[in-house]
Amino acid sequence: MLKQLINFYKVSSPKFCSGESLSDTKRRMKFLKWSTFLAATLGYGMYYVCRLSLNVVKKPIVEEGIFSETELGIIGAVLFFTYAVGKFANGFIADRSNINRLMTTGLLVSALVNLCLGFTNSFFLFAILWGVSGWFQSMGAASCVVGLSRWFADKERGSYYGFWSASHNIGEALTFLIVASIVSVLGWRYGFFGAGIVGLLGALIVWKFFHDTPESQGFPPVNAPKQKEEMSVVETTDFNKAQLQVLMMPAIWILALSSAFMYISRYAINSWGVFYLEAQKGYSTLDASFIISICPVCGIVGTIFSGVISDKLFGGCRNVPALIFGLMNVLALSLFLLVPGVHFWIDVLAMVLFGLGIGVLICFLGGLMAVDIAPRNALGAALGVVGIASYIGAGLQDVMSGVLIEGQKTVQNGVDVYDFTYINWFWIGAALLSVFFALLVWNAKSKESD
Repeated sequence: MLKQLINFYKVSSPKFCSGESLSDTKRRMKFLKWSTFLAATLGYGMYYVCRLSLNVVKKPIVEEGIFSETELGIIGAVLFFTYAVGKFANGFIADRSNINRLMTTGLLVSALVNLCLGFTNSFFLFAILWGVSGWFQSMGAASCVVGLSRWFADKERGSYYGFWSASHNIGEALTFLIVASIVSVLGWRYGFFGAGIVGLLGALIVWKFFHDTPESQGFPPVNAPKQKEEMSVVETTDFNKAQLQVLMMPAIWILALSSAFMYISRYAINSWGVFYLEAQKGYSTLDASFIISICPVCGIVGTIFSGVISDKLFGGCRNVPALIFGLMNVLALSLFLLVPGVHFWIDVLAMVLFGLGIGVLICFLGGLMAVDIAPRNALGAALGVVGIASYIGAGLQDVMSGVLIEGQKTVQNGVDVYDFTYINWFWIGAALLSVFFALLVWNAKSKESD
């Protein structure tokens, strides 16, 4: 049984095609590249709908007395922790797997979990199911990154990685708009049902259009190994040694810390932004979700142009734009959290700046800067190292935020009143530390260019 399972997820065998004209071959290759890219982008966006559904329904769940703020923080952290471990493991697995089957499996199970959550009131069962979803969610990013590496040449990598990174924002926007609309009309349980249906649709798209390797479609590898003097034999032939090399690179781990603190600030808004606007500023669920949805919409702009700008204007160097947008992230959080009173347009401006900043930082700190300096046959491993640190940070954030939010809650005239002072500085401080650690790897270079 185990052997059959391993064989099912093995990289597809090469396929040999003959009798096809040169023009037909070029046309088919172009179609397969674009279908793979679009399926990766749309499919991973639907991963996010299944991952973020809980964040929209937190306030209604608390109001109905289903779970407390601390319990919701623990539930959210369970997903992040299982996701972190899973992303680390699946980063290594994806390098040598059939990425079509790996990515489809992850989205399918995550969708089914969302459908089940709509029927669940038990804290322990909810946490277990959400944790299971976290593990299978981790199959998505590594599959996509490895897929882009297999189908697109190195010189295109930054641009297409930036375009693909917009999938995060597409998924977030769909969540805060579609799921919030469903919740406002039908209640929180139907929010999970809606997310599950979106996930099932995404699994079908990935299965049909996300292709494993060019070799499996009758084409030669897009990125042929370099000559021995440019890349060592170990790096081109031995996965295990290349992946071990990744684990021994200090720059990778420093980037992982930078990404971890960035993810604390990112998921502070994603996980608790709607709750904050409802509890602190009195917005409705739909209005609060609309304001938060501005962030991922603007993030699409940031992610799309991040790779292009760094490739064209900075010769592939990500350091300067990472610094600029890291400071923008700090400014945005300060506007959102520290300006007293209710100011709709300031909240909107803050989410515009936050979306642009996080959109770029997810692309750079969350993957591309590590990919740039890692051996090419261990990209999934590099992503795994950064990923496990990032989501451990996100998980700790969810627990600490839930505890501190509930701990600073008082009841006045039968109404819950929250004090977010300590939380605000925790979130802003994390953004500042992310910038600091990013500066420590300013001159890091790829081992392949030494």
